[in-house]
Amino acid sequence: MNRGTDTNLVFRALIILGLVAFGFFLAANQGLVALALDSDKSRISYVILGLYLLASLHWLWLARALGNERSAFVRLENSGVEDALADDGLLARFLRNLIAKRNASDDQDASALVAAFGDELANRHAFGHFLSDVLLKLGLLGTVVGFIFMLLPVGEIQDFDPSLMRDLLASMSGGMAVALYTTLAGLITSTLLKLQYHLLDASAADLVTRVSVLVDVRLKHDAA
Repeated sequence: MNRGTDTNLVFRALIILGLVAFGFFLAANQGLVALALDSDKSRISYVILGLYLLASLHWLWLARALGNERSAFVRLENSGVEDALADDGLLARFLRNLIAKRNASDDQDASALVAAFGDELANRHAFGHFLSDVLLKLGLLGTVVGFIFMLLPVGEIQDFDPSLMRDLLASMSGGMAVALYTTLAGLITSTLLKLQYHLLDASAADLVTRVSVLVDVRLKHDAA
């Protein structure tokens, strides 16, 4: 039976990206994005936003690939193995390995092949989780750099002239702005990317479970 969630993964991904883009648009419209970027003398915020954009495009491509796998599974449910084998995806490769195993021996246990199929799906998402951690670490790096900028003028103090103290406080506030805005950029983009990849992880886990159940039922039926 064809389920709606099998064919609309890409559309859900586009909706999520649309909501994220709308949130950035509102922030930019209020001048918050320009304020954060202009206040970041380290330019780490530019790196964070650029990496997030590239990671989101990679995530969208993975969502399309996983959607194709789920569509292939629907064809397997509705039309049988022959139609699913016409694809070049992971599910078709899994089915070929399963057929080869059944033809080579009487062992009907497909748990190892199902586990390998799940691992291959999960490994596709490993790079995205790595990038999510990188974004968070870049935000923390910006915190350290900002505090360095904030404390550097302190070492240049020769006396406690009030006019010099005013300039010192201005320089320190610039360093604090770097620390806060880069940390904020890292936290927001890292959290968003984790949420995006959680959607793919949940969809992949559901697909593996359904494949395992279907294979087990068909193997038992064939064995009977």
